[in-house]
Amino acid sequence: MIGRTFLGCMLLAAALAASLAHAQSTTKIRRIGVLDGGAPPTAEERQAALGPLRELGWVEGRNLVIDERYANGNETRLPALAKELVALNVELIVSNGTAAALAAKAATRSIPIVMFAAGDPVRSGIVQSLARPGGNITGYAVVAEEIERKRAALLRELLPAAQVAGVVIDPSYPLSPLLRQEIDRAYRSLGVRPVFVEVAAPDQIRRAVESLSRQKADALVVTRTTLFTDHRAIVMTAALDNALPTMVQGEDELEAGGLVSYSISFGEQYVRGAAFVDRILRGARPGDLPIEQPTRFELGVNLKTAKALNVKIPQALLLRADRVIQ
Repeated sequence: MIGRTFLGCMLLAAALAASLAHAQSTTKIRRIGVLDGGAPPTAEERQAALGPLRELGWVEGRNLVIDERYANGNETRLPALAKELVALNVELIVSNGTAAALAAKAATRSIPIVMFAAGDPVRSGIVQSLARPGGNITGYAVVAEEIERKRAALLRELLPAAQVAGVVIDPSYPLSPLLRQEIDRAYRSLGVRPVFVEVAAPDQIRRAVESLSRQKADALVVTRTTLFTDHRAIVMTAALDNALPTMVQGEDELEAGGLVSYSISFGEQYVRGAAFVDRILRGARPGDLPIEQPTRFELGVNLKTAKALNVKIPQALLLRADRVIQ
């Protein structure tokens, strides 16, 4: 009996192994592309971005292959990188940022595109409508007007006597003229005069910040574009050297020395972006999926920077903060 039981177990194990091998051999591997104007993410950032996809059943190396293309801050490379992804016959392209979305759109009219963190996709010409994007593009986008008004109000709360806000802006950013208008309107509505300095390359950052300091700026407003995100250490060092409190737009910039950040929730962005990818890989048409906007925003405060600049953070602002760097 023992021999027969052992033999039966062996036969059952062999059958299960054969069944599993067959299942694995018939699992369809899906291939997607990532197009990003910035630098590659850290291993930790990449895992955070892929987490929501894993929860939906898409696991890299098991049923998902990801081809990634990064412009490393040189967004003029994006059109060529987008064409590379098209040539690889990816089933879907995830674009990060406005310039990447525009490059992906120019490269293909048939491969679905899921936007991450694109600025106002209607005004930038990516789609005709948020509710009915049509074509091959959908995703998650940010309309600047509301968030810039909120940042302006936070700066006024932080520095009630501020009269001039210095703003660094990248002229190569596709929505630069629109962003400039939104910032100008938001700050002037609160009695603060914005002064803009265009910065087109990393070696211009320090000079731009020094120029704003000479123009008596009371604070530095840093727009979230690839140039300033990838070179945030230069921006924050220059701001501290010139005793300028900074309003930034993400945790990375806050950790690099920004004083206050107000931004979309990147965790929410990953979850909602993954949902778009999942639905399209399962057969949905991107043009039928309305473009979504952020519903959650996060406030951060860096008390180390506040101490270095001798800036007192209002208690009411601290109590509202989602993150405080001690």
